[in-house]
Amino acid sequence: MTGMLTARPVPARSRAFDLFLAGGLCVTFGFLSLAQAHLEGFLAFGMLAPLVWRRTHPELVFYGVCSVALLQWLAHVQLMPGNVGLMVALYAITVYGDVQQSRVALGIGGLGVLMATSRYWSNSDWKQQITMMVALGALVFGVWALGERRRTRGLYVAQLEERAAQLERDRDRESKLAVSNERTRIAREIHDVVAHGLSIMIVQADGGLYAADQSPEAAKKALATIGDTGRASLTEMRKMLGLLKQDEQRELDPNQPRPQPGVSSLPELIENVRAAGLSVEYEVTGRPRDLPALLGLTAYRIVQEGLTNTLKHAGPGARTSVTLDFGREMLTVVVTDDGRGAGVAPSSDPGHGLVGMRQRASVSGGTVSAGPKAGGGYEVIARLPYNLPGGGQ
Repeated sequence: MTGMLTARPVPARSRAFDLFLAGGLCVTFGFLSLAQAHLEGFLAFGMLAPLVWRRTHPELVFYGVCSVALLQWLAHVQLMPGNVGLMVALYAITVYGDVQQSRVALGIGGLGVLMATSRYWSNSDWKQQITMMVALGALVFGVWALGERRRTRGLYVAQLEERAAQLERDRDRESKLAVSNERTRIAREIHDVVAHGLSIMIVQADGGLYAADQSPEAAKKALATIGDTGRASLTEMRKMLGLLKQDEQRELDPNQPRPQPGVSSLPELIENVRAAGLSVEYEVTGRPRDLPALLGLTAYRIVQEGLTNTLKHAGPGARTSVTLDFGREMLTVVVTDDGRGAGVAPSSDPGHGLVGMRQRASVSGGTVSAGPKAGGGYEVIARLPYNLPGGGQ
């Protein structure tokens, strides 16, 4: 009952059409019935005027029109042009009303057919009665079936629209997620490049400042290293920023490898760190193999971050060791030092440093453990499986 009393939202154009339809039927059939008899005219208006609300209150309109038709039957009034309101109300409740109510409406329509034909039972033979019953029954069922088809088609269109809207929402979410992941990747790359380059430049600047008076040659060497490191970092930064502009110039080929450093670039990295004054031992054990680009980049960045942390926290005179162990199923990367970095508080920024190492390793299906060593110093161990997640090689 609550659903019947609640008005359904209807566009203004539909309300205007319903007003025009009800008015047209009242003028056409209402006055036509009124010309036959006053009672018939009033009953016709009672069945046609409520059609103004056939979309907003389809159940109430149908039962109201049926009530007027029942009065017509009780008053022994014959079928008249105004009875077309019954068919319009039946169509309206089937299309716009509750599904269960539309089934009830079909049953009431069948009962109405029996009541209408019973009025003429004594005035005609059984063949005419059967013909009238079949004709009225076919009319009622045809109107109901037409309304049911309209309802089904409307529901199908609504489902298609909802599915299209859901797909659009999913696409927007995936786009936002892709943008977020790309921003995270770029931020991590920029951090690795800038932090490493600046660490070397700061160490060289401090060393050059102390050596400027006593050893001008050492100061010149430090300045040269600062210049080379700055230019190299700037070049790599430009490469990464250039990747951001490629989408505007052409479509990116997802299978096209991007120029990124790998394990083969580690000797150059270590030489740059040695030039900054840090003692680094580099050792490769096991049988080297070709690594996937993602795995090689991950190993390179972990070593770079480990050496950067050593430059920042290990203190003067610290010695560092970098070991790559090509095992049977995974690559093990170890970066250790004997400095005082274990006593330094970890960075409060969760997006960089050791957290960044662990994020890189997790993408490649590996793990990173870092912490102070028992005999002093600091140790970073990364275990990177050769088989990337998802079967990538």
